[in-house]
Amino acid sequence: MALCAKKRPPEEERRARANDREYNEKFQYASNCIKTSKYNIVTFLPVNLFEQFQEVANTYFLFLLILQLIPQISSLSWFTTIVPLVLVLTITAVKDATDDYFRHKSDNQVNNRQSQVLISGILQQEQWMNVRVGDIIKLENNQFVAADLLLLSSSEPHGLCYIETAELDGETNMKVRQAIPVTSELGDINKLAKFDGEVICEPPNNKLDKFSGTLYWKENKFPLSNQNMLLRGCVLRNTEWCFGLVIFAGPDTKLMQNSGRTKFKRTSIDRLMNTLVLWIFGFLVCMGVILAIGNAIWEYEVGARFQVYLPWDEAVDSAFFSGFLSFWSYIIILNTVVPISLYVSVEVIRLGHSYFINWDKKMYCVKKRTPAEARTTTLNEELGQVEYIFSDKTGTLTQNIMIFNKCSIYGRSYGDVFDVLGHKAELGERPEPIDFSFNPLADKKFLFWDPSLLEAVKVGDPHTHEFFRLLSLCHTVMSEEKNEGELYYKAQSPDEGALVTAARNFGFVFRSRTPKTITVHEMGKAITYQLLAILDFNNIRKRMSVIVRNPEGKIRLYCKGADTILLERLHPSNQELLNTTTDHLNEYAGDGLRTLVLAYKDLEEEYYEEWAERRLRASLAQDSREDRLASVYEEVENDMMLLGATAIEDKLQQGVPETIALLTLANIKIWVLTGDKQETAVNIGYSCKMLTDDMTEVFIVTGHTVLEVREELRKAREKMMESSRTVGNGFSYQEKLSSSKLTSVLEAIAGEYALVINGHSLAHALEADMELEFLETACACKAVICCRVTPLQKAQVVELVKKYKKAVTLAIGDGANDVSMIKTAHIGVGISGQEGIQAVLASDYSFSQFKFLQRLLLVHGRWSYLRMCKFLCYFFYKNFAFTMVHFWFGFFCGFSAQTVYDQYFITLYNIVYTSLPVLAMGVFDQDVPEQRSMEYPKLYEPGQLNLLFNKREFFICIAQGIYTSVLMFFIPYGVFVEATRDDGTQLADYQSFAVTVATSLVIVVSVQIGLDTGYWTAINHFFIWGSLAVYFAILFAMHSKGLFEMFPNQFRFVGNAQNTLAQPTVWFTIVLTTVVCIMPVVAFRFLKLDLKPELSDTVRYTQLVRKKQKAQHRCMRRVGRTGSRRSGYAFSHQEGFGELIMSGKNMRLSSLALSSFTTRSSSSWIETLRRKKSDSASSPSAGAEKPLKG
Repeated sequence: MALCAKKRPPEEERRARANDREYNEKFQYASNCIKTSKYNIVTFLPVNLFEQFQEVANTYFLFLLILQLIPQISSLSWFTTIVPLVLVLTITAVKDATDDYFRHKSDNQVNNRQSQVLISGILQQEQWMNVRVGDIIKLENNQFVAADLLLLSSSEPHGLCYIETAELDGETNMKVRQAIPVTSELGDINKLAKFDGEVICEPPNNKLDKFSGTLYWKENKFPLSNQNMLLRGCVLRNTEWCFGLVIFAGPDTKLMQNSGRTKFKRTSIDRLMNTLVLWIFGFLVCMGVILAIGNAIWEYEVGARFQVYLPWDEAVDSAFFSGFLSFWSYIIILNTVVPISLYVSVEVIRLGHSYFINWDKKMYCVKKRTPAEARTTTLNEELGQVEYIFSDKTGTLTQNIMIFNKCSIYGRSYGDVFDVLGHKAELGERPEPIDFSFNPLADKKFLFWDPSLLEAVKVGDPHTHEFFRLLSLCHTVMSEEKNEGELYYKAQSPDEGALVTAARNFGFVFRSRTPKTITVHEMGKAITYQLLAILDFNNIRKRMSVIVRNPEGKIRLYCKGADTILLERLHPSNQELLNTTTDHLNEYAGDGLRTLVLAYKDLEEEYYEEWAERRLRASLAQDSREDRLASVYEEVENDMMLLGATAIEDKLQQGVPETIALLTLANIKIWVLTGDKQETAVNIGYSCKMLTDDMTEVFIVTGHTVLEVREELRKAREKMMESSRTVGNGFSYQEKLSSSKLTSVLEAIAGEYALVINGHSLAHALEADMELEFLETACACKAVICCRVTPLQKAQVVELVKKYKKAVTLAIGDGANDVSMIKTAHIGVGISGQEGIQAVLASDYSFSQFKFLQRLLLVHGRWSYLRMCKFLCYFFYKNFAFTMVHFWFGFFCGFSAQTVYDQYFITLYNIVYTSLPVLAMGVFDQDVPEQRSMEYPKLYEPGQLNLLFNKREFFICIAQGIYTSVLMFFIPYGVFVEATRDDGTQLADYQSFAVTVATSLVIVVSVQIGLDTGYWTAINHFFIWGSLAVYFAILFAMHSKGLFEMFPNQFRFVGNAQNTLAQPTVWFTIVLTTVVCIMPVVAFRFLKLDLKPELSDTVRYTQLVRKKQKAQHRCMRRVGRTGSRRSGYAFSHQEGFGELIMSGKNMRLSSLALSSFTTRSSSSWIETLRRKKSDSASSPSAGAEKPLKG
């Protein structure tokens, strides 16, 4: 099972000779054994521990453990650190081992699959892991492809075979592959055994859609492309058998080359925590230095005089050295300011939040049976801080279910239906769809309302016939006929499927294809066309063409593609028709339809032969093959004759306008990045309420040169600036804003603007010298739509915002073209839609509909952020309160590194006594219910401004912790100085003091978490009061007679807890300490609630008022009969959203609920902070080195 793990030099080209293992082995190619596991039984422990100690925290705690093993400096037993450290390491190791076990299991299952390999002229059963480069293997129907193979021959005519590529790209549609003609007849075992062709091709790479190589056989060269390859992970379908030559095996296959690790994403809280932990460590060192200096002075001034009673250790020869050792002792004692349990607790809380997302029934799509899925556990709280959403359009905002809606044929538009008065009939007013019963092969699901198009077909209009003939020939659809007349089309894109289905219903039925022919039933008559060439579609060409020869021998090129590309390639004689068709295209795009232009060109036989020769030479080229082919294609796709255009409808997904309206109210800016044309994208923008008629202006940037784009952006900024000086809701903004800070001015302008920019303009706008101008203009707009963009440009736009704006970005898409954008953004969301699962596989979160995004952000994201912030604030507070008591005690124990608490209490404090209550708060807490989170989107803003946990909040927590520690130490100390027991004896002794302080601490932090908890569940009650009960149970057990008898050296203080806690003075001290620690917190929170309430406080108050109002009106409802409101809309309309969408700003608290808050501004503090943040941002035009703050 050896994998080619040793480092091989990078290949420049791959050479593989058929049936010659000896020749191929000298290149040391990888075997077909794959290994995705990381460990084996021998390496697991050392490798896993090595990986875990790469974490700074684990290394830090290991360092502390080593210090504790040195007797001269350790005042704590080694188990106080080793127990939590081993617990953390063990939990992580078990998780890693479990994951790796399943990887091993999967690897073994795959590597031991059986394959038929041709060895010495005989087909032999071999395990996949024993297959080698150059082997010829036989595949049978429904088998997985074992390695990347060159298809040699198959059971189908012309060496054709069908595959399903779901494991590679998520697409379930069948695809066709074809053997080159010279090998397609090698179906016999004897012929294959004598085959000694050599393939020279590109080295291993991860490009699934490209392959370039040449077969050398019998002194001839034959070009090879992706159409001749079967990739590992594919499944053979509808093909009895095929033979293939192994080109790439194991880790060299394209499937394995694509399984690289996704870039690890960290949240802003993670990055802040790392900084804070470093600060805390610095603080720890400072405390250690202070106490060490104190020890040295004390030993020099006082301790030296008591050598008889308190002798120094043998190794200590001076007060200075004693201080040095004391420094390390205090580092050990005070290390609990950053306990290891912090990191474990954070992971547990994140895991809980991820499960809540997975279990959310309101994000479950019943139709597709698809739940929401958190594919990562590290980014949950960042979902509550998103400021920019970058969305794909097709399949994300729209359904990606295409319907043939309208078309333009030779200057006449079809698809609109008119009533008797000549007005366009709306959808609900349309008559019955046209009847296709004349065509027995028609698709019964296809609907079309304009009868004039069917009449044009029936009367034999040549242009209409040619139009549908093009649609039936120019495509890559596969046809499957299970029963006579029952056709099933397998299309690579929904657009193609819709166009071929339209041609089918109008009498031009695509019936079947072979590698060299296409059979079409034209008006009931079967006609077979000879397929001479397919000029395939790609994102650069944005068009596809076929060259066919009809039964009369005439050669014609049919082409369909994007209007921006095709209209430039028409013959000049088309000008008049071009103008009419362009008008139709603009009309269709205005209706939000996806358009394609259709054209044709007749080719002379001599010209075609000459062109085909050039194409063959380009396809045989070893270098720049793609570019050479593109150049040859470009040459023939010119001077074409225009036929018309198609318009396909892609409907909006349910709930998209409402979702965008809510997210906009939450101050989230939404940018749409689409490959569609400008008019279509703008119309969808209006449909989903990103763009509204109330907007001050929509800027459209379409410049083709750098100067044009810069000028258009400058004019847009000038108009916005002019608006900020004059409009401003009745007052001038000029007084409020400094004109020197352009970004601040732009982002605070009056009025609402939108920016629409085309792909060719965006290419210039993203250049280094203009990107900041584009960014400041775009960020000042409420909505941004980028049209005709490539996948790379999508990622560049996201990267630009990430680079200059201190804002969290989220990218959402459903197709393979969205993968780069999804991986670039802070958070990637995949829609499991019609375009496969590549976007889902690259994403951090996935679900099936765009509308679930509002719940993911406004509920789960906001709660996750809130919970994590409250958890961290409380965690740092309770640990400083716990640890700093040692610092104060140092001044009263001669700085001897004596601990206040019992060492068992130190060990159990963070892992038993206080761990579960804070976990319950971190997992379950809520400030307002989920309905209110959706009803008041402004509640989302504190996360965007990072208000709940930042450096200021951290210092407040630390200050509260230090304040608590001071009272925790000095109140019991002051009481114990003079206190006596009931029998008159002195109360003050070390153990009694330790029990009193420890009990006070546990009670204070338990009461504090009770105050911090906003949403009480049975689990919170059980954990908080249960932890208190467990504390007392363990305390009494450790001071019991039974433990003393079993371990007399460890538990010496028999009955101490019982005696101490039996004294009323001790309980008075505990109560006094608790009250003094907690009362200032309670008073502060009451004052804050009364004088400066947060929006969430106001919302909670609103709920109380509503409940009272409901109670008051219950009896009134019984009297009289209430009126009813009826919707006047012809379509399903959700009550209450009309006003919301019209105004865009009406998500405010009810006037009734807020009547008592009329003198206060519940969210003004947020607005003030946002303005401050905006004002403090540096102008991007001042220089790229200053990042923008959003």
